[in-house]
Order: sequence, then structure tokens, then C-alpha cells
Amino acid sequence: MQAEGVIGTPRERRPRRTPKIDSDHPRYKWVALSNTTLGTLIATINSSIVLISLPAIFNGIRLDPLEPGNVSYLLWMLMGYMLVTAVLVVSLGRLGDIYGRTKIYNAGFLIFTVTSVALSLDPYAAGAGALWLIIWRVAQAVGGSMLMANSAAIITDAFPARQRGMALGVNIVAGIAGSFIGLVLGGLLAEWNWRSIFWINVPIGIIGTIWAYRSLHDNGARQRARIDWWGNITFAVGLTALLAGITYGIQPYGGSTMGWTNPWVLAGLIGGVAVLAIFCVIESRTKDAMFPLKLFANRVFTGGNAATLLGSIARGGLQFMLIIWLQGIWLPLHGYDYEDTPLWAGIYMVPLTVGFLAAGPLAGHLSDKLGARMFAASGLVVMAASFLGLLVLPTDFNYWGFAALIFLNGLAGGLYAAPNTSLIMSSVPAEARGAASGMRATFQNAGMVLSIGVFFSLMVAGLAGSLPHTLSSGLVAQGVPAQSAQAIAALPPVGTLFAAFLGYNPIQQLLGSHTLSALPAANAHTLTGRRFFPDLISGPFHDGLVVVFWLAIVISLIAAVASLLKERGTIRRPDGVG
Repeated sequence: MQAEGVIGTPRERRPRRTPKIDSDHPRYKWVALSNTTLGTLIATINSSIVLISLPAIFNGIRLDPLEPGNVSYLLWMLMGYMLVTAVLVVSLGRLGDIYGRTKIYNAGFLIFTVTSVALSLDPYAAGAGALWLIIWRVAQAVGGSMLMANSAAIITDAFPARQRGMALGVNIVAGIAGSFIGLVLGGLLAEWNWRSIFWINVPIGIIGTIWAYRSLHDNGARQRARIDWWGNITFAVGLTALLAGITYGIQPYGGSTMGWTNPWVLAGLIGGVAVLAIFCVIESRTKDAMFPLKLFANRVFTGGNAATLLGSIARGGLQFMLIIWLQGIWLPLHGYDYEDTPLWAGIYMVPLTVGFLAAGPLAGHLSDKLGARMFAASGLVVMAASFLGLLVLPTDFNYWGFAALIFLNGLAGGLYAAPNTSLIMSSVPAEARGAASGMRATFQNAGMVLSIGVFFSLMVAGLAGSLPHTLSSGLVAQGVPAQSAQAIAALPPVGTLFAAFLGYNPIQQLLGSHTLSALPAANAHTLTGRRFFPDLISGPFHDGLVVVFWLAIVISLIAAVASLLKERGTIRRPDGVG
């Protein structure tokens, strides 16, 4: 008789299985960190990738965004994603506390991937094409909100307190750096095809979705609760009205350079604040509140979120001012064609991203050992110093000085972001981490939207004082009829800012082909050349920058003070978060 399994009947082959890592496995925390960092990175890249790609997108759908009837499309393409994420992250973080953080997170990856496909397949042109993109960007923001709202909570659940700062540092810096990586990536992809800025999400989203569903576990504290419908509704309505009012306040209204006297804008601002006040009353009386106001009784949580909001306002304003500075003035002065400036603006801002990437994980690791509070405050003070350096920089600067200052700014952001997040997340009970993560993300995203309204308004106010006279006299000197020059000079400065932001030649846009064709060829060439507009606007633009950067300095220093708040009578905790 032949030996079984040797010559006769073959041994039964057992199917090879890929071992699944349980939540208590030593390697699980690194799996959770890797996947949530990928999710956060892709969500934040997409908050900025569209900014630098807008000229290619509008050319692709054959729409002029600077025509009066199209400015709303431009604003919603700019700010719709950020506005939706600001509104939804708290609700989705709270749902994670109730139903499971990985369930909400995984669904976010799936939604994000599907909407990226829809965005890349826009079948329409002109206004209909813009509406398609805006609607699907809003839907994409829902998926992005699910990722951002729960990633920090999943990491906090997976890591012990002694490693939490390092882990959050990797995740948070990836998120913040993502907003700057998106600028470079968008510029590169838009040069090829505007649809590619959405295509790139699809393979990453598919891999991330499958990986998340197979690998992540709900190992955090789950809190049985009912959905706070009235809290969700009043928060969404109030914050949307407030942020939409700020968005439309940038647009001219009547004879004003801005829209802050527009009745609809005032209704949005006043009504939004009123509804948010009602929301606070509801939340103070609701047992299962979506926005647990009792968490603000903790001074560390309050100070950390105040620092997040203020730091986001300062950093968000910097991003937009640097893009306008580079695209509208510096790059044309240095020989770059206007249509190439979006790509090169992203490339020249790489030191900002490098600073974030260099400091973030290191600051998180060291803060675990030395305490998070001083790292967070020091980062914000260094950020204020970098704003001061940019304030004294001439408009036509030496690039290496500029690069050093934005690297310092990125370094400062990396120093503060992870320790500040660690302070916030370690100050709340385990069952509230989803809501706390969402609240932190809300303050961060709302700060970005607020920064656009605040800094654009200040820049427009600075330009309004000196730009009309400078523009009028410069045009007349090149032979433009006085009546046409005065009419152009009387136009709201926001149009000039948007043109510079989009990488268009503003003078060519403002004069039009009819006026240019009536001028001598040499004058027309001068007016539409690379130097005329930058030389003309550099003085008024610097006046606006002075106001903007002084405000950023003050905001950063106030944020530093807020991050130093600690509970009364407490001493430094041995886990390093104090």
C-alpha cells in the first residue's frame, strides 16, 4: 500500500490566506496611520488642486469666469468644497462616535472615488458644465468630510498616548501639506488635460477604499445615542449662511467695490449668526448633542480649537496672497507668460510644503517626549516672524530670500499643527473623539473660508485707495482715451485680483480687442506685455499686503497665547501631552 500523501492520494492543499491584522496586533496602528494619512492627503489635495487648475478648467468648458454673470461660478468652484467640509465634519464625526468611525470613514473613501469619476466625465460646456462641476464637487466634499472627520479619531484610538503626537503629526502634516501639494500637482496635470486633476483620484481612491474596508477596525469607544436632527439642521443652515455671506461679500454690489452692504449678504451674515445662536441653545439642552458644548469647559480643548481657527485664518490668507503675488506680479516680471504662471507659482511655492513635511512628524515625536504645549505656541510665534519677514520683502523680491521665508512659514506650521491636535484629542474622553476630531476640522476648514473673505476684503480695500489713479494715469500715458481709462479705473479692484489669481493678463481682459486695435502697435504691445501690469500694480498691491500681513501677525500671536491655555491646577502629564 502506498503511503498516503507521498505517492498515492495527494495531500489536501489548504488555500493560502492573507493574514488579517486584528486591532490588538502590534502592527495594526501603523496600518491605521497609513490608510488614514492617505485619506486625509487625498481629501486636502483636492481642496487646493482646483485652485491652480481653474484657468484650464474654464478654458476646457469654454467659460469666461470674469464676465459679470459668471463670477458666482468662479466663487463656488473656489470655495464650495471648503464650505461643505466646514459644515459637515462635525456631524460626520459625531455619526462616527455613534455608528463606528471606520464605517463612516470607509464610506467616505467610496463616495470620494465615485464623485471623482463623475467630475472627470463632465459632458457639458459653459454654464451647464460649471454647474455639473460645482454639484459634484459638493458631493465629493461630503466624502472628503467623512475622511477628515474620522481620521484623527481612528489614529487616537489606535495609538497609545506616548506615540499619539508622532502619529497625529504624520497625519496632520500630510493633511496641511496636501493643500500645498495640490497647487503643484494641479499645475502639472492641468498642463496636460484639465480632466486629469480628477482622474488621478480614481486609482488612489479604489486602492484606499478596498484597503480601508479590509484592514480598519472599530476599536474605539462607541456611544449609543440618537441623531441630533435639530442640532445638525441648525448648524448646517447657520454656518452655510454665514460662510456664503462672507463668500458673496467679496463681490461688488451697486457702486461699492465689495458686497458687504448687499441685503442678501447682510441677511446671510446676521441670519447665520442668529441661527448658530439658536444651535448653541439647542445643544446646551440636548442629551445626545452633535456638538458637545460641555467639551469647551476644558480650557485645553477650547484653547487648542481657538488656535486651530486662528492659525487656519492666517495660513489660508497667506496661500491666496502668495498665488496672486507670484502670478500677477513676480513671475511676469521675470519673463513668464501669463498662461504659464499657475504652474510655476505652484513650483516656486514648494519650499512651503517642504517646511511642513520636515517639521511635522519630528515635532509630533518630540512633543510626545517634551510636551506639546510649548511646541504649538513656538510654531505660531515663528509663523508670525515669517509674516514679518514677508512684510518687509520688496514686491520684486530676490527668490532665495522669499523661499527662505516661506520655508520658515511651513516649518512653523509643522511645529504647531501636530502638537496642537494632540492637545485637543487627548483632552476629551474616548467616546467623544469622533465629535472632537470633527470640531477641530470644522474650525480648520471654516478658518480657510473666513481667510478668503477677510484677506480678499482687506486687499481690495488697500487697492481701492491707490489703484484707480495709478491705473488711469498709466493707461492714458500709453494712448488709451481718457474716457476709456477712467471707466476701466472705476471698475472694482476684485476683478483685477481674480484675473491675476487665474493667471490671465488683466489689462488685455479690461481693454478688450476693440480698444487695443485702435492703439499704435507699440503701445498695444506694451500694454499687453509682461511688465506693464506688474509694474503698475506693484505699489498698490504692496499697500494691501502690508495690511494683510500685519493682521496675520496679530492673529498668529493671539493663537500662540490660546494654545498655552491649560486646566487650572494641573501639572505636566507623564504621557507627554501636557
